[in-house]
Amino acid sequence: MAAKGRYWLLLWLLFALGVLVWVSARQTSGVVLAGRLREVRAQRLAVEAERTALARRLQEAESRAVLIPRAESLGLRQPVDSEIINLQPAPATRH
Repeated sequence: MAAKGRYWLLLWLLFALGVLVWVSARQTSGVVLAGRLREVRAQRLAVEAERTALARRLQEAESRAVLIPRAESLGLRQPVDSEIINLQPAPATRH
């Protein structure tokens, strides 16, 4: 009978050891995943900052202060009021 009790004790100890190894592995993978998440968040912030800077540069490049001197350097000029024609959409026809 004493041997049977030892086997049960050994079985429970092995089970407890297996659970501890499993918990330790989960904790380790959680720490690794948290580190990776921090890296991805930092990358996202950097990309958003770059996107904001590019949007600002684009808005600046589309401004009249930049476009007019560039156009003039190409020999273009601004039209006078009499040269501006507002086009109206064609009226819809029914068939």
